[in-house]
Amino acid sequence: MTLPHTSIDPIAQLMLDHDQLLEQLASLRRATRSLEANGFSPEVFGKVQKSLAFIEEEVSIHNRSEEEALFPVLERYVEGPTRVMREEHKVLKTEFRKFRRAVSRLERRRMDSGAARELSDVSQSLVQLFVNHIHKENHILFPLVQRFLTKEALREVARRMI
Repeated sequence: MTLPHTSIDPIAQLMLDHDQLLEQLASLRRATRSLEANGFSPEVFGKVQKSLAFIEEEVSIHNRSEEEALFPVLERYVEGPTRVMREEHKVLKTEFRKFRRAVSRLERRRMDSGAARELSDVSQSLVQLFVNHIHKENHILFPLVQRFLTKEALREVARRMI
């Protein structure tokens, strides 16, 4: 995920971020199911760790862009949708902490099928929450933004995202 320049459409950038996250989530889903079904594999576990790092680093930048750049500008026009998205960001952070703990637990107890099953369950829940959240933003919030915000307001969002 890269931060946009003021000439780049900030909504297009946020949607691109979503596409990249969806790819990581698909990889995570496959990896955790494999660990649960086939037992620990350093290669497969590495994919889980890669997804963990991506979510920790890139998603935090993305969410900060939404919360500090997009939402304040949109809230000049409407507040309800941003309040819902902020709340979902909090829920995602909580679920991500559970996921991080499950990854650590499996790393310590590689041969524990219960730890692999827990990681799979926690990651499936996290993936579903992210997919639902992304769907709401892409199909409800972002079209609302494009309908309400002027080109100048979108440029302001882009400047704030830098």
